[in-house]
Amino acid sequence: MFISFEGIDGSGKSTQARRLAQALNARGTETVLTREPGGSEGAEEIRRLLVEGRSERWSPETELLLFTAARRDHVERLIRPALARGAWVVTDRFADSSRVYQGLARADLRQLVEELHRLTIGIETDRTFVIDIDPEIALTRGQARGGVEDRFETLGLDFQRRLRDGFLALAAEFPARIRVIDGSGSGDEVAGRVLAALA
Repeated sequence: MFISFEGIDGSGKSTQARRLAQALNARGTETVLTREPGGSEGAEEIRRLLVEGRSERWSPETELLLFTAARRDHVERLIRPALARGAWVVTDRFADSSRVYQGLARADLRQLVEELHRLTIGIETDRTFVIDIDPEIALTRGQARGGVEDRFETLGLDFQRRLRDGFLALAAEFPARIRVIDGSGSGDEVAGRVLAALA
């Protein structure tokens, strides 16, 4: 299976992606854990352009093109080869992030997002987990993390609220593929919800 985790910054999706990959590997299922933007050498180089620096560094259109270029390299060099050999892939973000960030919250580019995805990516996840959490809590977590990868957190609470609304709307649009997971409580509790939803 090809599984992605989505959600607003600070929702805990990275932790839950890692925990699911560990659980699957412990069961004897070869599972590759990866992330976006990133996951391959070229995509990691593009990642630095996207997640560091000032919030106004790129227009939403340029941002989308950079994300798509990183995703294309990721799919070519890591995701498709892993799936072809029978491994499962768990990724921290995939195309749904572009649908929400550039397609809705940053700009109204959903049609362009879908067209670029169709022309250059051509693969969809089998299951997507949206870790849903209060944007105020998530933003506080993200800011507490510190570091230089804070470009999207600097866009503020209203932006995080638009992101949350976007992910929930996307889940309603694709109910067969996307599951919304309550991100409140302990990491163990959230991981249990993910495993139950996967089963």
